[in-house]
Amino acid sequence: MATLYSMNRNLAVAIQAGGRSSRMGQDKGLINLAGRPMVDYVIDQVSDLADDLLITTNNIYEYVQFGLRMAPDAEPGAGALPGLKTALSKAMGEYVLVVACDMPFLNSSLLKHQVEKAFATGADVVVPEWEGRTQTMHAVYKRESCLAAVEQALADGKARMTSFYDGLQVIKIEEAEVATFSPTGNSFKNVNTPEELAAAEKLLVMS
Repeated sequence: MATLYSMNRNLAVAIQAGGRSSRMGQDKGLINLAGRPMVDYVIDQVSDLADDLLITTNNIYEYVQFGLRMAPDAEPGAGALPGLKTALSKAMGEYVLVVACDMPFLNSSLLKHQVEKAFATGADVVVPEWEGRTQTMHAVYKRESCLAAVEQALADGKARMTSFYDGLQVIKIEEAEVATFSPTGNSFKNVNTPEELAAAEKLLVMS
């Protein structure tokens, strides 16, 4: 069976940085976390996974410093599902791994496992479950089928990140399997508030 590294030309990674960051009060990806922009930690964990790395952002001039391809949302601030549409429409490759800019504790082994499972099964979506939640911003999407489904969902007035799953082959990675890679679930930890930022800095010091 082909490995992740022989497939990376068919994989893109999209880092979503188009949110409003209303609870943080400033762009989360650019906020200082232990001396570095938070998105730097995300880039570190995904940079060896694919040839095509993309940041979806409406703050092009601030993100140019990272040297990655960028794409703005057609409707800035419209929400997560339109943001996913941007990622799928602008990424290159058969599959797109989508992660958020405010996830500094991403587990690269778990991400690789998801990607390999997607290519091995041909599934449309490979997404983890953790604490009863579907981790849609830590998922692998087959670009063409998911883009069409997302566009249809938006045309139907749907907004939930799972609203386009009907009719697609979706593989959910259960918590027990996730825990073999990320026992604490920190790979899914978002930093949304100043309090969570302070906690993340303490966690980085301890790790």
